[in-house]
Amino acid sequence: MSEHIQLSIALCRIGFYTCLQKLCCMTPPPPRPEYDVVCIGLSGAGKTSLLSRLCNEISDGTVPTSGFSIKAVPFENAILNVKELGDLYKTESMNVNLTPGLCAIQNLRAETIKKYWSRYYQGSQGVVFVLNSAASDEEMEASRSELHLAMQHPQLCTLPFLILANHQDSPTARSVSEIQKYFELQPLARGKRWILAGSTINNMEAVKESLSQLISLLEEKEVLPSRI
Repeated sequence: MSEHIQLSIALCRIGFYTCLQKLCCMTPPPPRPEYDVVCIGLSGAGKTSLLSRLCNEISDGTVPTSGFSIKAVPFENAILNVKELGDLYKTESMNVNLTPGLCAIQNLRAETIKKYWSRYYQGSQGVVFVLNSAASDEEMEASRSELHLAMQHPQLCTLPFLILANHQDSPTARSVSEIQKYFELQPLARGKRWILAGSTINNMEAVKESLSQLISLLEEKEVLPSRI
């Protein structure tokens, strides 16, 4: 009987030390990689509302960003530190409630801020460009011009781009294929890493999926062909 007891005690000791060894050797999971992404686009494109909803913030009555703001958007495999830059450009039609004098002052302020944007580009690893797919022809042309400038900017031209054609739920929204053709993305972005996707604040799962695709581009070491 004593032999059985001693054997049981020995087995218990072995099990205890095995469990203790495993516990001692356990290490916390590695931290999720973080990527610094800059978010740009015309005022009124919906950048602030999209980011607020991604961070589970109340987006009703969202005030457009003046200057810049930074939000950490968590994903299962990474964290995107999104730096939103505001007051990129304001067209006349976007300032219909302002007097000509105030409109000119606001446009001048936006252009003045824009001159310092390159400082905020530093350290960026990716770009999110948001456009209003239901915008007027004037605003769409301004958005097209700004995207072209961004894709050719020395600090951004080698980075992956996620282009979100926002407000796709609007009756007057241009389709993703129409925007691709209008923005001349195939010749402009040849050899670059980019994604063009539709978005709406009422379908945040689709927005998250597009951002997950951007994360995949950020993880890639080699430049891959353009994609939609």
